[in-house]
Formats: sequence, structure tokens, C-alpha cells
Amino acid sequence: MRNRIKEWWNSDTDLTGNIYDYAEEHDSTREELKKEKKQTRQEIEESSTSRKIIQLEQKGFYKFYNIVAVVSCIALIGVLLYTVAGLPNFGEDNPRADVVTERYIEKGIEETGAVNVVAGMILDYRAFDTLGESHVLFTALVCVTILLRIDKKNMKRDKLDSYYTLARDRYFDISPDNIIKLVGMFLLPCILVYGIYVLLNGQNGPGGGFSGGAVMGAGLIIFACAFGFEKVDRFFTSRVSKIVTFVSLSFYSFAKGYVFFTGANGINNHIPKGIPGAILSGGMILPLDIAVGLVVACTMYGFYSLFKRGNIGDD
Repeated sequence: MRNRIKEWWNSDTDLTGNIYDYAEEHDSTREELKKEKKQTRQEIEESSTSRKIIQLEQKGFYKFYNIVAVVSCIALIGVLLYTVAGLPNFGEDNPRADVVTERYIEKGIEETGAVNVVAGMILDYRAFDTLGESHVLFTALVCVTILLRIDKKNMKRDKLDSYYTLARDRYFDISPDNIIKLVGMFLLPCILVYGIYVLLNGQNGPGGGFSGGAVMGAGLIIFACAFGFEKVDRFFTSRVSKIVTFVSLSFYSFAKGYVFFTGANGINNHIPKGIPGAILSGGMILPLDIAVGLVVACTMYGFYSLFKRGNIGDD
């Protein structure tokens, strides 16, 4: 070993001289293995015995699938019919159904602090249901990102030129249109201010997180159309969208979890409900509206950006 090192030090030998030879031998071996596997696969597919086995497996799978589908449908129909049979007849009074409605209307302001009964219902009495809806939006955005995101890793090599073409925002940019830019300059401030108003006033009137977030998401889309994706990417990227969505959903989960836990155990949660009608009223309804609105706005703009150019900001 020492002699070989001395020879290398004196430039009498090259320790890396055989690397390319070994690499060529390895590549040739891999190619041979690929050919052998391909040939074996062809022989199996051409064999009559293997064809019969494959056909039997397919028939067995289809039979099992059909049986499971039929049994599932029958079970679902049975559950629905049993539920419908327990409902009161058409036109009859149902006192049990009126109890919940009366509670919402008569004690909604006292228990939630919100003038808007609908906001008090979906963000206080049924807050976990709204949390599930927000998670559905987040899940939908993740699925659309997986399906539509343009990346070097999910494109063939012969399509990389198309990738670099699509990656340029100018390919989708319509902001040079002066009419769109002029209209956007007038509409955008109004839309964003109105969206913030709808978002913050949800506990006192029509509006809230879903509608306010939709308006603000539409404002981001108009901003991208009027001034280009490059301007939006300066403050709204994929990383920002992920952080905002994660923080909003986490805050919603922990906040309502705390409220429900203290309420179920008869503990005072020390969250003031405020004066009904004031902007800081409704207890946790206002911050929950903000969290839901941020998730909706990020989801709306994320959908538009993914369908338009295949990514969200600099992801």
C-alpha cells in the first residue's frame, strides 16, 4: 500500500485509472440485467399458463369487488331507510327538533356574545364542524398541488424545455394589458377593504370567515391578473401560504379545544364575550373568523396559481 501511495505521489501511477473501466463494466452488467428481466417478462406474458393465472386473478378480483360494492350499497340503503323511518311524518310537529333552534335564537346572544345568530352557531355551538370544513379546504389545496404542480422531478427529460418555458411567469402574464391594470388599480383597494370589513364584522352581521376570505382571495387573484405574478410573489409564496394555513388551523384547533374542554368540565374559560354589537364582541368568534378567512384566501389564490402556472410563488 505504501509503495502504491509513493508511486502515486511521484506520478508514476494513477489510482483512478480503472474507475471508468469499472463503471463501463457495471453499466454493461446493468443493461444485461434489464434485457434479461424484459425477456423473462415477455416469456411469462406469452406463456399460456401465466395468461390463465392472470385471467383467473382478474376474475377473482372483479367478483370480490362487485360483491363488496353490492353489500356496501345495500348496507347504506338500509341505514338511510331506517333513519328515514324514524323521522316524524310530514306536517307533524317535532318538539325535539325545535329545542335546538329555540336555544340558538333565545340564548345565542347571551351565550356567544354575537348578534349574528348564524356566526354564533357555526363558530361557537358547532365550531368543530367548521374546523372540519377548513381542513377540507386545506386537504383540497394539498391534492391540487400534488396533481398540478410543475416540477423538474415530475416531467420527462424531453419536456424540460417546456418546463423552463412554463416556469417563466411571462408565459402566463396578462398584466401588460393597460385596461386590466387600470381597472385593477381602482377595484383592488375596494375589494380588499370590503373583504376585511366582511371578515371582521361577521359576529355582528352577514359575513364572517368564509365570505370575507373568499373576497380577499378574489382580491389576490385580481392583483395577480393586473400586476403579474412577480409582484404577488414578493409577499405571497408557497412557504407563506403553508405557514399561514398551518398557524390558522392550529390556532383554531387549540382555541376551541380549550373552550370546549373548560365548558364540558364547568370551568370558567375567562374569555370575555364583550358588548353585543361591538367589533370586539363574540368571544372567540372574531379570531376564529380571521383564522378561517386566511385559510380560505390562501386556498382560493393557491387554486388559481396552480391552475394558471403550476406552482404557488417560488416553490
